[in-house]
Amino acid sequence: MKRGVRLYFVRHGETDWNFEQRIQGQLDIPLNDTGRRQAARNGAKLKELLPDLDDVDFVSSPLVRTTETMEIVRTVLGLERSGYGTDARLKEVHFGNWQGRLWSEVQAFDPAGYAARLTDTFHWRPRGGESYAELMARAVAWLESLSGDCIVVSHGGVSRVLRGYLLGLHREEVPHLSVPQDRVLMLEAGRFEWV
Repeated sequence: MKRGVRLYFVRHGETDWNFEQRIQGQLDIPLNDTGRRQAARNGAKLKELLPDLDDVDFVSSPLVRTTETMEIVRTVLGLERSGYGTDARLKEVHFGNWQGRLWSEVQAFDPAGYAARLTDTFHWRPRGGESYAELMARAVAWLESLSGDCIVVSHGGVSRVLRGYLLGLHREEVPHLSVPQDRVLMLEAGRFEWV
């Protein structure tokens, strides 16, 4: 990311699957009412932070929970709902054959995969899915394409790998970083702040 560029990262609002602790990955799950309220809160916070949006780009993951969040944010900002781009590189990490399962059942469903994930969460890849290392490669490729400040709506995994990259964190830390849905993450090279 170019020096002086600031990223305003919004994780999509809550879905019923988030509430149930069911693994979404790249499955297309809509927001619930809590998620819509979180998106509106984040839009209001962005309105406080950025009274002038003339030089700010807007981009979202193409999944429905992120595009719905982006459209709520833009509405709160007083902008046309559809005035943003999407980029597939911002999709959540693909959890392969774990997608759709509750976190509480994966140890019984895939004991070998569960054990391997505990050993090296950053490089572990579920059957049919991708690792955090692979997610980081595609998310950083997107990040490096930015030429100016950007409001992005994406997913918890993408938030983690972008922070890990920009802050130079040890790879073992990245998959365990906090990813609240009711805060905006301001990121630039070497620093971040939750608002």
